[in-house]
Amino acid sequence: MNAVIRKTVTLADTGETIEDMTVLGDYHMNGGYDWMDLIEQHGWTVLSCWGSEGWDLGQWPYVMVAATRTADRIGNLFGVATYCEGDVTCTYYRTKARQWDAITEQAFFHWKNGQADGPDDLPEAAAELPSRYRMPCTVNVA
Repeated sequence: MNAVIRKTVTLADTGETIEDMTVLGDYHMNGGYDWMDLIEQHGWTVLSCWGSEGWDLGQWPYVMVAATRTADRIGNLFGVATYCEGDVTCTYYRTKARQWDAITEQAFFHWKNGQADGPDDLPEAAAELPSRYRMPCTVNVA
């Protein structure tokens, strides 16, 4: 599969079918940093951290999580892609809340398994995470 293609997708949260979407596929030609450069040209951003304290999201350059926002004639569309040593999954959602849930699940998986630095007080399941762990980190500029 090509690393970036246009195709029809089914939204994970609503089941809607959307035509001509940018979909990220497996990328075994080069490493993770090259994948990051490639997808940025197509409107995707790799997220380095997650949660109120900016805990690690993934384990660069081997594991990365990327996000995008686009729109169709109905409204916004939110994408999440995960890269793991060249294997890529790509999913779209109608709502930002579902996108954040998908990113949170990825963050939790890597925090819980010790593959990324995360909070010390993790619950047993991602669904039990407090809201401060379920959002993008923000940087305060004085």
